[in-house]
Amino acid sequence: MSLRKIYIAGPDVFWPNALAAGAAKTQLCADYGFDGLFPLDCALQLEALSPREAGMAIYRANIELMQRADLMIANMTPFRGASLDAGTAFELGFMTGLGKPVWGYSLDGRLYADRVASDGADLDAEGLSIERFDMADNLMLIGAIEECGAQLLTHQAEDSLDQHLHQFEQVLQRITRAA
Repeated sequence: MSLRKIYIAGPDVFWPNALAAGAAKTQLCADYGFDGLFPLDCALQLEALSPREAGMAIYRANIELMQRADLMIANMTPFRGASLDAGTAFELGFMTGLGKPVWGYSLDGRLYADRVASDGADLDAEGLSIERFDMADNLMLIGAIEECGAQLLTHQAEDSLDQHLHQFEQVLQRITRAA
């Protein structure tokens, strides 16, 4: 029997310690009997490519990893705004489109609406309505997770590698119990 493969999504690839974080998450996957696929695991030769060509090579490599994966765990901690990383949102949708389970975690336990307007307002600073569905992120993202029988674990914690690894492991434990 082959190991189930988990695509590890999130803005972790932008962190200064991205390779170490990916290695730690991949090791946690192995500890629970899974094969972790981290986007930076691909040995891409990008040096001779233009920035645009390099971006497209990374895109194609990540698509191939997601196609090989059986499921995904996404770091949905807000990144550069009130919501998760845009690339991670795409990956979550792509995996959902493939019919593969998507799990997630966030180190921000607040509801999405409270991150957008902490004063409980119905409109944001630009006069646009704020979705108030008592969800940790956009309803389409939470819907994708819940409809496949997976979960988003949220916990209010400092944004540190140790906390990310702790939450990631909590998700692995839930996946193991659900299997």
